Amino acid sequence: MARLVLSRLAALAVILLALSAIVFALEAMIPSDPVRAMVGASATKEAVAAKRHELGFDKPLPVQYVRFLGRAATGNLSDSLRTRRPVVTDLGNFLPATLELAGAAAIIAAVLGGLLGIATARGKGTAPRLLMLAGASAPPFLLALALLMLFYSKWHILPSSGRLSSSITPPAGPTGLLVIDGLVHGRFDVVSDALWHLALPAFCLALGPAVALGRTLRSSLQTVLTQDHIRTARAKGLKERTVLLRHALRSALNAPLTMGGLQVGLLLAGVVVIESVFAWPGVGLYTVQSISSTDFPAVAGVTLVLGALYVVINSLVDLAQIVADPRLRAA
Repeated sequence: MARLVLSRLAALAVILLALSAIVFALEAMIPSDPVRAMVGASATKEAVAAKRHELGFDKPLPVQYVRFLGRAATGNLSDSLRTRRPVVTDLGNFLPATLELAGAAAIIAAVLGGLLGIATARGKGTAPRLLMLAGASAPPFLLALALLMLFYSKWHILPSSGRLSSSITPPAGPTGLLVIDGLVHGRFDVVSDALWHLALPAFCLALGPAVALGRTLRSSLQTVLTQDHIRTARAKGLKERTVLLRHALRSALNAPLTMGGLQVGLLLAGVVVIESVFAWPGVGLYTVQSISSTDFPAVAGVTLVLGALYVVINSLVDLAQIVADPRLRAA
């Protein structure tokens, strides 16, 4: 276990180093001038040159990259050209909304994917198969627009944007996650309203990963259900549901957990689209606005943070696989 943790930490360092190199190379290749964008179009050449010297952009690229790594290692991701604030400060403001949305979507994806996988493995009707087919076929933005038209425009059931109604004052901390903060402060009006706002964007973000998990779990269960220990359990007279949930499900979790780690990337990528559609004040919307403003320091900071988050979550998935599968612990 300790060896696995150390290997994952080493992988995290290597991936972040490679990611930082790619981000820096892209910044060097873009045609726009970040210094000119920072000082303004009306600034004189002398002011631009002075700012370029102050930021170190007049140095050779290897020197700039080393300085970029040094700043990133100390948590200094430079200042946003659009907001004029440190990128770390912006991420601290926007990241909790994204984490709350992604966490809710991950829970929905795990539950829905498990139900779909078990139902289709047992051959229960065509409704789960149709849902899986629809979820695999519909692009997230199209699904989001369709659900908005139904649940907001037509039926007026769910809100269309934001994390909280304007009539409700959010609690002051400590996490920035409205559901958790509402529970901490005993503000159940905040909890219910935050969940109401989470429902549509979290479902749209979760459907794609849920279908992938459901398909993988179905295939894994169908393989496990043909093995000898399952036939022995059935020969003992156990009910099919008991055989499936108690004996087959744990043995079939390895492949879905692997797929779940892979789907983290899809989920983080989908955040950008879903937050834009629902005007969700998170990192995804912040990234879209930064790209449209050629705010490369902000884009680079988001890329590094989400890359680190992806590697950490996949490492936790690897640990969960070892806990779920005794064969991996023995190996």
